[in-house]
Amino acid sequence: MRGYRSLVLRDNLDRRDFLKISGAAGIGFWLGNRSLSALAQQTPAPPSRPKTNIEDALKVPRTKYSLPGIFPGKVVEVQDAGAVKDDKPIAKAVHRMFEKGLHSLTKKGGKDSFALFFRKDDVVGIKVNPVGPGTISTHHEVVDALIDWLVANGLPRRNIIIWDRFDYMLKDAGFTPERYPGVGIEGLQTMDEAAAMGKTQDNSRWLRPDGTHVSDANFDLEAYYWADVEGPKDNAYLNQHVFNGKFSYFGKLVTKRLTKIINVPVFKNTGNGISMATKNLGYGAVCNTNRLHGPLFFDVNTEVMAFPALRDKLVLNVTDGLRGQYEGGPDYEAKFAYWLNTLYLSTDPFALDMVCHRAIVAKRKSMGIKVNEHPKFTEYLRYAERLGLGVVDPGKIQHVLV
Repeated sequence: MRGYRSLVLRDNLDRRDFLKISGAAGIGFWLGNRSLSALAQQTPAPPSRPKTNIEDALKVPRTKYSLPGIFPGKVVEVQDAGAVKDDKPIAKAVHRMFEKGLHSLTKKGGKDSFALFFRKDDVVGIKVNPVGPGTISTHHEVVDALIDWLVANGLPRRNIIIWDRFDYMLKDAGFTPERYPGVGIEGLQTMDEAAAMGKTQDNSRWLRPDGTHVSDANFDLEAYYWADVEGPKDNAYLNQHVFNGKFSYFGKLVTKRLTKIINVPVFKNTGNGISMATKNLGYGAVCNTNRLHGPLFFDVNTEVMAFPALRDKLVLNVTDGLRGQYEGGPDYEAKFAYWLNTLYLSTDPFALDMVCHRAIVAKRKSMGIKVNEHPKFTEYLRYAERLGLGVVDPGKIQHVLV
């Protein structure tokens, strides 16, 4: 089977393992734990970098909340050996970790730290990562701690929306209205897994009679990341990506409804790189992304984050390191997963990713993984620093251990 995805396929793929895939012709790369690193290690000279509309983003005036946020370059790492018992996170311990991390980051208590980031009429989106549902996905205990903090300080539950790009992934990972009463649960788009896997020729669940995707109205045609790279035009690609031209549109949820965003990625690798804070939004807030992996690599994480819909609304990042994965990512591979018992907090997602990148490299080495430490795997972070979006020089990052 051929397909479009940002992750590796396993030989025996079931529904729960299936992720962001669609079978079709027309693309010459697989982009996961094997090929994402291989792609960047090819010896032939790469093609010239395609043009993008990054300059449009940089022209927009910034706000007081704009990246790198109100605590640029500061990353708080909270560890608690008692956070997990019998392979299950302990809610009270996770709440305590979050409270300690928040206080260390802001030097304020819960109420005053809330006031730094939010007003009581904000609409706050919690961007989770539901990949590897119930295993390496964002833990409910971390999301519960965030919601409890927001609600305790006056934000109505109806003003909180847990979101991701794909609706079915949220459901698979347990992010449902039943689990979170009064809180919104929204995917930016629908994707038909059976059609994508070639199990059915019936495309009616996602494809209208006129040939358009049922989720196209969920994306803002006036807010987009443009790159001079065409997306394939077959149905398999369209099923996953909604559009297939040179435009990656932002979800209307992000551009028109959310006023603030909390980013809750998980601690895992993507080949010799990582799939954490910046990738969770860089590839999660826009459509038509698979065309971008090959020619732009991790630069997409930086450039998409430069647009006001994310740059000016993302106020807090909490990397869920209760469980980590040092190899086989960004999909779930049980043999490489381990309990890390850690949360990382920062307003600066690029500083956060630099700290976590260095941590996962150390872990991979300790486990005997052959690591390619070429600077190209962190160049997107230094690119962000040049654009004023983050502080990534290790000598300038304030890394606080709690």
